[in-house]
Amino acid sequence: MKSLINDEFFSRLETLALNFRSDLSGFFGGKHRTRSYGQTVEFSDFREYMFGDDIRRIDWNLYSRFEKYFLRLFTDERQMHAQFFLDCSASMGKPNPQKAAYAIGIAAALGFLSIHNMDKVSFKLIKKDTAEDMSGTIVGKNTFFKSIRDLENIEFKDEADIEKAVTNCPNPGFNDGLTVIISDFFTQSNWKKAVDFLTFKKRQVMLIQVLTPEEIEPTYSDRMHLIDHESEDVADPKNMKIKITRSLQMAYREALKDYNQELKSFCASRGADFISVNCERDFEKMLFEELMRTGIMV
Repeated sequence: MKSLINDEFFSRLETLALNFRSDLSGFFGGKHRTRSYGQTVEFSDFREYMFGDDIRRIDWNLYSRFEKYFLRLFTDERQMHAQFFLDCSASMGKPNPQKAAYAIGIAAALGFLSIHNMDKVSFKLIKKDTAEDMSGTIVGKNTFFKSIRDLENIEFKDEADIEKAVTNCPNPGFNDGLTVIISDFFTQSNWKKAVDFLTFKKRQVMLIQVLTPEEIEPTYSDRMHLIDHESEDVADPKNMKIKITRSLQMAYREALKDYNQELKSFCASRGADFISVNCERDFEKMLFEELMRTGIMV
């Protein structure tokens, strides 16, 4: 599996940032401006004094002009928590190792943007029905780059239950940042419940689907023996011998189109973002074009 990330790549990301919603609360001490007012030194607005307000924030120059008490309001900047759920099932790595490298590269790139802007980061590895917290909560570039080495050594195997892994996550956060789920979403688990759970937690949500060219446009023909990489049972009914015809290929393309439209429409209905990417596409071009188009990266 060829890595898509290196020092030169990260240096090109340093001029960018993740775009978090302004209504997220986050934690004190970051760089993201919110709609609330806080204690930074950058002036934002005035409002009339109300009983119980801090009298130290009264602008006495305005009082001398209008004989009314006004408070000085300053911008509030918060630290957000970005969480990345990475599907570690066999379908993400066995068919095409570049697919796994692509998924890891996306998580690493977005994680770096968060760390670079003084946010906290967590990598959650979806293995079967659990979300393994790979490195705990990461703060600072030194800790981040140590975690990248672990990220590049992930083993992709078995199945992944996105619903249970996300909904049973012990520290999902609340109104404090972004959650990204990276998967092919070829799963029997109810990914919709995972999205609903995260939106209930008032997280900003994004789903990134990573597919291989063969999954987007299969070129198989004649009789084939289809093997499910996530099944260890040779007798599994998902493993089958089948004759690939032109009509079957057309039906597959239509089914994939409908499924991706369902992903996109459901995410839109929940205020979440969704993009689907081809792992054969130039990685940096995809990153800068697709993620900037959605507005998640600026």
